[in-house]
Amino acid sequence: MAQRPSIPKGTRDFGQDEMARRNYIFDTLKSVFRTYGYSQIETPAMENLSTLLGKYGDEGDKLLFRILDSGDPFSGVDMPSFRNEDGTWRAAALSKELCGKGLRYDLTVPFARFVVQHRDEIAFPFKRFQIQNVWRADRPQKGRYREFSQCDVDVVGSDSLLNEMELLQIVDRVFSLLDIRVLVKVNNRKVLTGLAEICGFPDKVTDITVAIDKLDKIGLDAVKAEMKDKGLDDKAVAVIEPILTLSGTASEKIALMRGLMNGGSASGVVSQEGLKGLDELEELFSLAGSAGIDSEVEIDLSLARGLNYYTGAIFEVKALDYAIGSICGGGRYDNLTGIFGLPGVSGVGISFGADRIYDVLLALGKFPERLGSSTTLLFANMGAGEVRYILPVAAALRKRGVSVEIFPEEAKLKKQFAYAEHKSVPFLSITGASEAEAGTVNIKNLEKGDQRTFLSSDLDGILAFMGV
Repeated sequence: MAQRPSIPKGTRDFGQDEMARRNYIFDTLKSVFRTYGYSQIETPAMENLSTLLGKYGDEGDKLLFRILDSGDPFSGVDMPSFRNEDGTWRAAALSKELCGKGLRYDLTVPFARFVVQHRDEIAFPFKRFQIQNVWRADRPQKGRYREFSQCDVDVVGSDSLLNEMELLQIVDRVFSLLDIRVLVKVNNRKVLTGLAEICGFPDKVTDITVAIDKLDKIGLDAVKAEMKDKGLDDKAVAVIEPILTLSGTASEKIALMRGLMNGGSASGVVSQEGLKGLDELEELFSLAGSAGIDSEVEIDLSLARGLNYYTGAIFEVKALDYAIGSICGGGRYDNLTGIFGLPGVSGVGISFGADRIYDVLLALGKFPERLGSSTTLLFANMGAGEVRYILPVAAALRKRGVSVEIFPEEAKLKKQFAYAEHKSVPFLSITGASEAEAGTVNIKNLEKGDQRTFLSSDLDGILAFMGV
């Protein structure tokens, strides 16, 4: 009995139309990244498990796809020693024994490993972009997959805020080319650290950050309740609450926060770390103003982003015309490479969410027309003699960069027209014996319906007619 074909849960096939749209996004990103001096790298799909373990926390370790060692990994393993008293297996310990490699969970840890391993070959600051798949053994659900693409752009080895400003420019340019209106939210983790200090709970910065990061999802009352559950008192919550809903221009927000961080809160505490974060925000917005960024950029003091390795500016980008989560985000991180023995290398980067950008473009009808067509001109097959006549014409057009197909069989024209329509081919040539005798070719625009006859040598005329 024939096996029914299938793919693993949480993975996807991409047909020709979907790949054309995805490549439209990837090509746009690459073109912008390169204009800012970023170079592309790739790292292996699999990394040594020792590289990955312990970098994402206990929950992240559980989501790693582990690869069984080749050969007979069970030979020499004392299997009974990995059983618990109740007969269950100590799965984590056993997998370490049997699996020396794993599929990468993200692009950041492999990037850190790359920088350390190749530090004598690269120049700092090192500007790289990377567009590759990652894998997570998560529970599949709508919008969440076990295999998906990440599009990261980072610069390491520089503390300059010019890097943050350039990332804002990159965001602005990418979404301008994709014709998506966006709101760019900016904050600074030093400001959040200062917030914990002035409310009297400097040791609760992580709890405060995790709680306020949920503001858009669960609302202000639930955030306040969570902070109290984490041990903050009413006075501390009262200091934080008005900051989360602060309105005004960037300069107005910075001025108000500067007063609070400089001893103006109910606690009277001065936060040097918070003041430093505000200085960085002020400089970043000054640079962004000089750069002429068209996208809407605002300070959002409730923006926290969940990853605790961020240490400075943080970014989040949302589409204005389509309700979806963030479509881009990132920030500044210190000591990226310290986990691999190269301390003190600071960096900043952002990641574009290709799948969500795809959904926004599709919903708003922003993908270019006929994007899925891989062929510009189809020559109908009118017989063996005619095929021999059009072969050199097709070859000459291909040398000029035109995507050309010749239908492989001498089939009914109805079938060949249907093939062209299915592939969204914009131009069709029905060149028969009379055209071959006259040394001409017919080119028909299938969308507009107009048709022209050209000498087979008139490549410039053919190209002009097709708008190539």
